[in-house]
Amino acid sequence: MGEEVEAQEFSRADRTRHREKVRRNLDVFARMLREARFDTNDPMTGLEVELNLVDEEGDPALKNSEALAAIADPDFQTELGQFNIEINVPPARLREGGLTTFEDHLRRSLNDAESKSAAVGAHMVMIGILPTLGEGHMSLDSLSANPRYKLLSEQILDARGEDIAISIDGPERLRTTADSIVPEAACTSTQFHVQTSPDQFAAYWNASQAIAAVQVAVAANSPYLLGKELWRETRIPLFEQATDTRSEELKAQGVRPRVWFGERWITTVFDLFEENVRYFPALLPITDSEDPLAVLEAGGTPTLPELRLHNGTIYRWNRPVYDISNGVPHLRVENRLLAAGPTVVDTIANAAFYFGLVRALAESERPLWSQMSFSAAEENFHVAARQGIDAQVYWPGVGQVRATELVLRRLLPLAQQGLESWGASGAEIDRLLGIIEQRCLIGTNGAEWFVQRVHQAGGSDRYDALRSTLLEYTRGMHSNEPVHTWV
Repeated sequence: MGEEVEAQEFSRADRTRHREKVRRNLDVFARMLREARFDTNDPMTGLEVELNLVDEEGDPALKNSEALAAIADPDFQTELGQFNIEINVPPARLREGGLTTFEDHLRRSLNDAESKSAAVGAHMVMIGILPTLGEGHMSLDSLSANPRYKLLSEQILDARGEDIAISIDGPERLRTTADSIVPEAACTSTQFHVQTSPDQFAAYWNASQAIAAVQVAVAANSPYLLGKELWRETRIPLFEQATDTRSEELKAQGVRPRVWFGERWITTVFDLFEENVRYFPALLPITDSEDPLAVLEAGGTPTLPELRLHNGTIYRWNRPVYDISNGVPHLRVENRLLAAGPTVVDTIANAAFYFGLVRALAESERPLWSQMSFSAAEENFHVAARQGIDAQVYWPGVGQVRATELVLRRLLPLAQQGLESWGASGAEIDRLLGIIEQRCLIGTNGAEWFVQRVHQAGGSDRYDALRSTLLEYTRGMHSNEPVHTWV
């Protein structure tokens, strides 16, 4: 969820001062882009995975502080809810066996962490929404102790001026309200990072937007919330609603939501940061003492803290990231739209598909986004979230097509081409893209498997069925066999 902040209150003067500082950051960022001050050689890729914690029965375990103390590994971090933690996997280069490195590190770290956290009654589960969450878990008491989360919740509720309303229609219907942003904690994701040069950033971001729907369709893993069968990737509408600072009147006026697909293809990374400043008031108007222009003119690298913190409170599904490593700034696309799980190998297969496909499309001579309206990409995204692996999407030159057929006939060869350009090995490519291929052929991803198992439970109590299915899911997760092979 980002850097820690202290509990505090904000005055009108704080907000005015912060706005001026953010705009100064933006001006310095524009100058840095013009002067090509970024690390663009031999780009890295990265991975983060958010996890849920459950007890022996499969119910939420509100024990992230105890679990993190037991794990005692800096790669593991706190998350919004007490039933969440996150692991940050060190970045790697795909040409140096990065996909295998990610897989080995993630599996080894999770196995070690599970053995330690189990001792305090918290077992880790990789799934987009913990299906055994109940209404009783949606209270402010479930927030993690980090003051940032309570402060963020207060600011979102204050900006909205009323309780958060959750309304999702799928095979079943959910209507509920919340007096905090705890429903956001129900959304656990996998985040892929791809470093790129300023000149190529727009192509990588546009390509990421264009393929978002297909990613979600083949990897959906969040079919249940508060006992209801909703969208196959319920995280999408839940996250959009759980952090919405707009009243109904502001929605009617066309005010942009903070969880945002966007509204246009971009020509430069500056477009996204400039939209952040132009459209969104600060939720956390914290002002740092750094003078970014003075740092830049002295030959240093500005950290641009206000611009980065503000960016961290605008939840684009593909987010721009400005960061610094070893004193050198760089840019990344953070692809944050997929659920966690079901297994480590499924997660790395999703990573391979994304890294390969985004590179092939970003470096294509005729950009896909020149043939496709932005609104079509956004509609595809929500259709895929609703229908999962059965989704039909629009694709240039094809029209309406099943997402699985599109992947099998067109996108897997492109992903292979992109991974070869990254320098991934043939064995890695064949094994990981083979998992995506089989998912599409069999028509089974995490969401589909889970729903079918719950349906097979028949007339039993819904939460009993969810618990037993989640425990079976957890056994499959530990087997690390791809979800399409589970019987």
